[in-house]
Amino acid sequence: MYFSYPRMEHGMNQQRFEQVIHLIDTVNSDDPNIEIVDNKEWPKERLYSERMSAMLDRYQLSANELLKIAVHGQHIQRWKSLRSDYPLGKEGYHQWRTNLYTFHANSVADLMVKAGYEQNDIDKVKNAVGKKAIKRNIDSQLVEDVASLVFIEYYMLAFAHKHPEYSEEKWIGIILKTWNKMSDDAHQFVLAGKIVLPVSLESLIIKAIS
Repeated sequence: MYFSYPRMEHGMNQQRFEQVIHLIDTVNSDDPNIEIVDNKEWPKERLYSERMSAMLDRYQLSANELLKIAVHGQHIQRWKSLRSDYPLGKEGYHQWRTNLYTFHANSVADLMVKAGYEQNDIDKVKNAVGKKAIKRNIDSQLVEDVASLVFIEYYMLAFAHKHPEYSEEKWIGIILKTWNKMSDDAHQFVLAGKIVLPVSLESLIIKAIS
């Protein structure tokens, strides 16, 4: 299995850390949306959190405790905030995304309080999960990097199947939008062949980023 929990590290409060990860997994296990991987049913956001943590292990194994929490909880209870609850168009989309980031950040923060974390640590995780000051906040950028890598490896192909009407030009724009969110380190990670590109989209991805 390629799923893994965040690794323990020296100086980490293991009991507190394991508690908050368990709390995140528990609430994400209530996701009514199910995906099947290797003949096993997974609540969608529970699966996503596992993939995020596994990708973090591959991308930056030395990430600290707080970043491991932020990455694992980045999509917490996403099914509770639907795009369809907001108006159509760019304005409605941006409103949904902004509120979604706040919802995720606050949800993880509440669980960290239950696990006994101090406010300073909670605020750091909230900023990272809430994508505050991406490109300037290295924690926020790391969460964005991991999310983008996971999207490319696991979810881009499914997104393509939902939109067969998209032209090549449209797809190049989508790929570049994801690519531009990522740091130089994440770019090098992809170019070094350290993630699996969806076979049917590989040539298009290479064309877009080259």
